[in-house]
Amino acid sequence: MYIKRNIQDMVLKLSKMYKVILVVGPRQIGKTTMLKEIKEKNRNYVSLDELEIRALAKEDPKLFLQKYKAPLIIDEIQYVPELLSYIKAMVDESSNKGDYWLTGSQQFQLMNKASESLAGRIGIIDMYPLSISEKYKLPLKVFNPNKLEKNKDFNVREIFKEIYKGGMPDYYLNDFERDIYFNNYVRTYLERDVRDLTQVGDLNSFYKFLVSVAARTGEVLNYNSIAEDASVSVNTVKSWISILEATGIIYLLEPYNNSELKRVISNPKIYFMDTGLCSYLTKWGSYETLMNSSVSGHYLETFVISELIKNYRSTNENIGIYYYRDKDAKEIDLVLYKDDTLYPFEIKKSASPNKDMIKNFKVLEKTKKKIGKGGVICFYPDILPIDENNNSIPISCLF
Repeated sequence: MYIKRNIQDMVLKLSKMYKVILVVGPRQIGKTTMLKEIKEKNRNYVSLDELEIRALAKEDPKLFLQKYKAPLIIDEIQYVPELLSYIKAMVDESSNKGDYWLTGSQQFQLMNKASESLAGRIGIIDMYPLSISEKYKLPLKVFNPNKLEKNKDFNVREIFKEIYKGGMPDYYLNDFERDIYFNNYVRTYLERDVRDLTQVGDLNSFYKFLVSVAARTGEVLNYNSIAEDASVSVNTVKSWISILEATGIIYLLEPYNNSELKRVISNPKIYFMDTGLCSYLTKWGSYETLMNSSVSGHYLETFVISELIKNYRSTNENIGIYYYRDKDAKEIDLVLYKDDTLYPFEIKKSASPNKDMIKNFKVLEKTKKKIGKGGVICFYPDILPIDENNNSIPISCLF
């Protein structure tokens, strides 16, 4: 069974604009499956995951591109990034659009290399685990604070079932045993991506680090506390955080700041992009225990932020996504920025939103920006005014 991905229309659109398309994202999220599903019949496929093929691409890239002719899908391009300059030479000799579709699971390094080698010739698309709209075949929409509308209703139990399961397509679609699936996923990730990106001498230490980061999803990044948990140096933690970000495991949400705000903290917040993997690493045994735990709010926040990122990226929506926190401990979970306007939101596992939840929104008045519609994203079933500018916002308004 194939679940239609929200970004596939963008792939086809950019393939008519650019000579090369690069789809980047974590392992096992369905990049290859999607490209094979939407490709033309005459488009060839090759994977650099196969050692013999990878060796040919490294040792004789010209022969590789002669043997595997365009239009072509090249899977796992991060194994032979030097191939990009040879692809550039090939596409410069042709006027065809979309000759090469590439996939990779190491985002930032690949995007840098691709941008350098194929400037003006490549369209880069981020891909993430399954979103709610993909799982439930809902029309793709972007969250618009000025036009709130509900789609399918979700109660708290249904949302935490989704949080607990996550969005890895193979796991979501099949009756795999949870611990076996995620154990194999983590082992593959550690033994491939981590070893490829850095000289990690002790994978056990990296695993302890990974668990420590998962335990802090939805929190402000604190290098010192993670270093203490994993028994490594702060510099090592900084290096390893960049690996998690580069491989699409986490998203770092930056704080909103401008020249008028003097006391804003500078560290980003950590969000796992797959809450199923996150809950596995932190040893939650069921969605009920997670839902009733002291960290349930952090998981709900992680879920909301990851869903927003998935949907905005699927449509190429040009919008800033931030949070706010200052040294006086005043915090706003989510701040959207568009058209010189700030939209503040709290994210609460509550069905009883109130004015106290939005009391910190007024700190944004110091920015001298226009403050748009905001509110509390929660489990109250209807859109209901909290004050003249803010509403209770059912979580179903997000998807």
